[in-house]
Amino acid sequence: MAIFDTAMDNLLDAYAPGVPVLTDGVTALDADQVRARVAQVRAALAARRWPEAPVAILADNGPGWLVADLATQQLGVTLVPLPLFFTPAQWHHVLMESGCTALLCALPEQAAALGFGAQSLLAGPLGLYEAATRAGGAALGATQKITFTSGTTSSPKGVCLDADQQWQLAAALQHGLAGLQLHRHLCLLPFSVLLENIAGPYTALLSGATVICPPLAETGLSGASQFDPQRCLAAIARYQAQSIIVLPQMLQALVAVTADHDPRLASLRFVAVGGARTPPRLLQAARARGIPVFEGYGLSECCSVVALNLPGSERVGSVGRPLPHRPVRIAADGEIEVGGRAGHYLGQAPAAAVGTWLATGDLGHLDADGFLHIDGRKKDVLITGFGRNVSPEWPESALLGSGAFAAVVVVGDAMPYLAALVVPVSAALTPEQLAAAVALANRDLPDYAQVRRWRVVPPWGPATGLSTANGRPRRAAIARHYATDIAALYDNLEHIA
Repeated sequence: MAIFDTAMDNLLDAYAPGVPVLTDGVTALDADQVRARVAQVRAALAARRWPEAPVAILADNGPGWLVADLATQQLGVTLVPLPLFFTPAQWHHVLMESGCTALLCALPEQAAALGFGAQSLLAGPLGLYEAATRAGGAALGATQKITFTSGTTSSPKGVCLDADQQWQLAAALQHGLAGLQLHRHLCLLPFSVLLENIAGPYTALLSGATVICPPLAETGLSGASQFDPQRCLAAIARYQAQSIIVLPQMLQALVAVTADHDPRLASLRFVAVGGARTPPRLLQAARARGIPVFEGYGLSECCSVVALNLPGSERVGSVGRPLPHRPVRIAADGEIEVGGRAGHYLGQAPAAAVGTWLATGDLGHLDADGFLHIDGRKKDVLITGFGRNVSPEWPESALLGSGAFAAVVVVGDAMPYLAALVVPVSAALTPEQLAAAVALANRDLPDYAQVRRWRVVPPWGPATGLSTANGRPRRAAIARHYATDIAALYDNLEHIA
């Protein structure tokens, strides 16, 4: 935690008197107020029955979330963000796996439902609630944050990161963006997502910029995949945001509702897009609107950003040059490998600091000028347009479990929602019965893994070349054979896809 411990006072001292460090649009905190809030949360964390144990946080975006983050870093306590878009079952899984004994959240009844007492140890927008007993949990060592990804199955996996890894990334981004003189960063993504948590507020703090963090509903985002671009545009204009971070589907929605050089976008100087593959035609359409968008690429194990296009150093069709502390090489089979010290999965030993290369599962290449290009995925994991990782077998299993379908293939890579090609068990099933079966399956899935649209297709089998002998679908062959049907499931996106 050396970067944070030695830099915090210097960071806050760099803010002029009266200039907000954090604001949600209602409450603004200057440097002294941030120090006081951090000290208050730090004292409450230290007063717990198990002061060294991990603490979870379940909260909307706001200054309180970031204050808690900074307080845990000062105290050397592990913070475990609980994404708001997870299901209660996934929250329980995260709490059990990480061994959290306390929870920061706004609602006592929510804390009680997750097994934490109703008596808060902390006054303010977020209460601090303790568990009655201490569960197990893996040894965490220097881990400051465990970020649980959406998971390719129903059980999310936790990535362990120390504070130095996080601030090293923020420092690299701050250096790359210094020439833009960014003074106001508007947070649009949940703080439980590393891409916002580190690339947004941490980079802004190192830059002496105001971190604007209103509730997500004000900026247009709800759940994992519901986005209101008009609300977002209103927030950008209201706060005169100079930088934002968006996911591809958010960018697509903004492009769809704006005209060229929309005045609501006039304050923006830098818009980063990442989390999933961004269609080049969408980037071109955004630039035509006057949106200064730059695509990047990252991984949770690397604290999010690995490569990023920057002003004066960009190439259309690439995800930018790797950041200075993240060397990248391409393996013999085309897989992208990332160097530098990476995070590790909860329960596994940390990787060695030197000489270790992280296999990403992505295929790509480096051009002659060092720009990284993403060519595809090694495996079948879908990454939606909102950056959620989903193994298609997960929603497929839920749909097959409804009893209405003999075969299912889920699609949706880089798309705003998942869709499916389905083979009903009987031709006698009505569209209403099929819709009821899909709704039943979706009840047990978080919103990012739910199937929004589907299309009935004829049965496939080994003789068609669309499945193996044991009935497993040949996904690439199915995608080619049913390309028109799949496109129809996203027909409202064709104008910029």
